[in-house]
Amino acid sequence: MKIETENKIIKKIGEIADSRNVSAYLVGGYVRDLIMGKEGVDIDIMTEGDGIQFAKDVSKELGAELNSVYKNFETALLNYENYKIEFVSARKESYDRGSRKPLVETATLEEDLSRRDFTINALAASINKNNFGEVIDNFNGLKDIEAGIIRTPLDPFKTFDDDPLRIMRAVRFASKFNFRIEENTFKAITEMRGRLTDEGVVSQERITNEFLQILMTDKPSVGLDLLYRSGVMQEIFPEIAELEGVDQRNDYHHKNVFYHTLKVVDNISTKTDDLWLRFAALVHDIAKPRTKKFVEGTGWTFHSHEEVGARMMKKIFRKLKLPMTKLDYVEKLVRMHLRPIPLAKDDVTDSAIRRLAAEAGEELEDLLTLCRADITSKNPDKVSKFLENYDRVEKRILEVQEKDELRNFQSPVRGDEIMELFGLEPGKVIGIFKHRIEEAILEGEIPNEYGAAKEYLMKIKDEVLN
Repeated sequence: MKIETENKIIKKIGEIADSRNVSAYLVGGYVRDLIMGKEGVDIDIMTEGDGIQFAKDVSKELGAELNSVYKNFETALLNYENYKIEFVSARKESYDRGSRKPLVETATLEEDLSRRDFTINALAASINKNNFGEVIDNFNGLKDIEAGIIRTPLDPFKTFDDDPLRIMRAVRFASKFNFRIEENTFKAITEMRGRLTDEGVVSQERITNEFLQILMTDKPSVGLDLLYRSGVMQEIFPEIAELEGVDQRNDYHHKNVFYHTLKVVDNISTKTDDLWLRFAALVHDIAKPRTKKFVEGTGWTFHSHEEVGARMMKKIFRKLKLPMTKLDYVEKLVRMHLRPIPLAKDDVTDSAIRRLAAEAGEELEDLLTLCRADITSKNPDKVSKFLENYDRVEKRILEVQEKDELRNFQSPVRGDEIMELFGLEPGKVIGIFKHRIEEAILEGEIPNEYGAAKEYLMKIKDEVLN
């Protein structure tokens, strides 16, 4: 088989290889994606011989400087135009069980391809003129792409023992391409999953990065379900694994929170590519196992699971080494994800609308997107009714928010002005004044305007000061 590409940079690199009598190949994901009808911007070039020297020759010919050289791994990186081009010598690797960093040795093309993680990535295509585009496929990667299968070129148990992060990569590729993990490979993932959390082998940052990439696939439930069924989720994110399970007592049962959550994540993924909104969808019910209680005559309850869930976020962010700059956003969405639901009632007051809009602030639109995604009933009429309710609620919220200018809501009269007006020092009484003004606006007693707020301040000053 031959691949077709009109990429001028690849052809130019091939010409440079010919001029220096170097055998050069496209390898890995770029070849896989071409075969699947896509063309990426990450290009891996492998040479039989000195890959770093070839990278230097190419950069000189292109009039660009190499961005990085890694002599220990015999690789070099060149960012050129919109492409990230990595050059590598054909190599083989050996591992110490206490680390996933390999000992690298020069090797043949065949040996290099055998060390690759999966057969769909163990493909090479020549870029030399005499056999340009000819695919080398020693492990039936082409058949596996056609069949939609993830498998390792060599023994999967050895593959995952050498580099446990490949467990996460297997799930990521399965989720990204909606492929099936081959039976023996899946068995190895299940049995070797503990290697992921062996101390000093794989960093938390690398595990988390793979997990977030799974969350960013078109249908994240594919990968999340694989993580759970293989036992990997229990190792890397046990709070999510605990959502699985249905309890029944008498005639009462509650739906499986884990699979409800997967549906919510899939729903929201059709609406947004925002990673942190997807993450909020993943964790919105995370405290249900901890707040679950059976009440005779009522059934299963999960009182305050939204508040408990929000409080769990800081510990989870620290454990997974997630960026703390995103903590407040996720906490707010988890804490507020039930708040819009009562607003679907016909008798809801403007005050309730104002309070939600003021508290949600800039996250209002994302909150409503999460609430819509949270509708997972199998009854289409019920779903349609809920969505119609949300249409009505959303319209009212946005109308009130725009009319009252409640985005980033706070008292129009600032604390320093209150202190100056009444000769006060910083303290509790300033907060009381501001709170009274905010409450008056939210209750509709006064408009959200400076003049009205100051007039109200003067009206209540004696009451507060006394």
